[in-house]
Amino acid sequence: MHNDNQQHQRKWKPFQAIAAGLLLACGAQASASVTNPAIGQLLWSEEFNGNSVDSATWTAQDGNGCQINLCGYGNAELQYYSPNNASISTVPFESGTRALAIRAQRQTVGGNSFTSARLDTKGKVQVQYGMIEIRMSTPPLGTGLWPAAWMLGVSPQTWPRNGEIDIMEMGHKASSRAASGAPSPDRFTASNVITWQQAACVPGNESCAASTAWQTKNWVVPPTSLANRFVLYRMYWLDNEMRFTVVDNGVERNMYDAPLPVNSTALQAPFYLLLNMAVGGNFTDAASPAQVTSSLPATMYVDYVRVYQLDGKGSVKLGNQTLPEVGKFGVFTDNTAVNSKLVAGTSSDIFLWNGASSGAGNTAPYEGSNVIAWNYTAPGQWFGGGVQARQARDLSNFRNGTVKFRIKIPANVSFNIGVGDTYTNQNWVNFPANTTTYGLVRNGDWAQGSIPVSTLIGPSVALQSMLDVFMISSDANRLPASAFQFAIDDIVWDAGSSGGSTNPPPSSGPTSVSQLSATTLQFTTTTGSWADVHYTVNNGLQQNIRMRLDGSTNTYVAGGLKIGDVVRYSFTYWDTARNFAVDSAQQSYTMK
Repeated sequence: MHNDNQQHQRKWKPFQAIAAGLLLACGAQASASVTNPAIGQLLWSEEFNGNSVDSATWTAQDGNGCQINLCGYGNAELQYYSPNNASISTVPFESGTRALAIRAQRQTVGGNSFTSARLDTKGKVQVQYGMIEIRMSTPPLGTGLWPAAWMLGVSPQTWPRNGEIDIMEMGHKASSRAASGAPSPDRFTASNVITWQQAACVPGNESCAASTAWQTKNWVVPPTSLANRFVLYRMYWLDNEMRFTVVDNGVERNMYDAPLPVNSTALQAPFYLLLNMAVGGNFTDAASPAQVTSSLPATMYVDYVRVYQLDGKGSVKLGNQTLPEVGKFGVFTDNTAVNSKLVAGTSSDIFLWNGASSGAGNTAPYEGSNVIAWNYTAPGQWFGGGVQARQARDLSNFRNGTVKFRIKIPANVSFNIGVGDTYTNQNWVNFPANTTTYGLVRNGDWAQGSIPVSTLIGPSVALQSMLDVFMISSDANRLPASAFQFAIDDIVWDAGSSGGSTNPPPSSGPTSVSQLSATTLQFTTTTGSWADVHYTVNNGLQQNIRMRLDGSTNTYVAGGLKIGDVVRYSFTYWDTARNFAVDSAQQSYTMK
């Protein structure tokens, strides 16, 4: 459907996705099958029965893409997305049904001739595996309308490495529908999966986006028009295969002739949901407003979105799963005491960007047994590298802190230190040769630099979604004139005295924790309605638990703990006074 990453336009040439062997995350059971599915319990649903769109679940876009440096959302779309075009309404053609209504109309906003709506659950609801079912109707399409229900991976990697799953799309170009024999755009609906594939890295497709729909039967041609009537769109999703279907008047038809193999680890990760109706763009035959023939205003309706367990698999997580780091966050360190840290090869990767100028070095570590050591061998060429987290990290607690690092580098080498977020924003600070900068004494031996985070991030880097947590590069204006070795070690973000507490303040407000024994910790809310607690022990797997409600108090007791365990936790609860769900701030507690 669309590339949702800032500053990376979606410019790709469709390419047949190649199944390079199944990548199994956790061995599927022998009985698991998307063609003979065992549908389990309902995990989550959005019924769209309220008075308005639930802002605790959905974010309505407000803009034409230019606000994220992606005008036309990477597809030359002609509409401006306005929250005013999304509502919960009674469906005119089905008595008694209320549904999400996404309305497209001729309305000039700025330089756009049309408005519509787009909603997503990014940071609020994420799904991994299961059977996703969407009951949805589309208006008469004409030329220009492009309704869709789709998903994007929550990974901080840029599109298409994060993965895109198009559960349904309509409004295709006539040339795309030709092979199907569909008599009109209202009798053609299709799905697609887009991932990064090495085989798709060809001239003209620099993003390496591989489309499973390319030259593949990925559609359904229903017996009658889909305009103004509901059908079910289903995606069956396991860790080794996927299947897309349309259920029309009780008959289930496959989009693809056979299930798709999961040939990308991106498809084994959580995704968030998107619902929208674009107007015009590269996907349609309307490249300009004058080519839009659709009868407007027009409304697509979504009766519900439901996620079921499939063959024992499936999970739905609520709220922002990127919890804020606190205290001291280790980027690359062995012995320094930190609250949490990245581990190279497990939760982070170390990249050397220019192998033509640099290679592995042999400098001994400053501390512990690990070091980032490189050998620069090509005078006059640039060098650079960095530490990248495999998942986005929320470092918002460190705004008033410092980034400290040890480096051993010749005094006559000028270099830059930088960081970057998941939106591709970067900022750098310079360390001139033969000068003491940010406390770094330039004597060629191991020394420590300490950069204020506020300086390092500059005006645009988003601390709440960090990816490149430490980078080093040569100074483009002063490239090295001779070969040398350099090494980096003991990289730590230090929040200082105001960067979150290791234990919470005394219990107050609607949420609290209390240690019942040396092995148990009780979580409590007094919100009067449902509440979930999300917690980890020593940065292990996150547990998401629906708490027990007695009267107006929710409780849950975590057991099996021991003295010294660090429990990091947050709550999601229903605020009865304000009538929406709230995600509390993340805190931590150390067992005593």
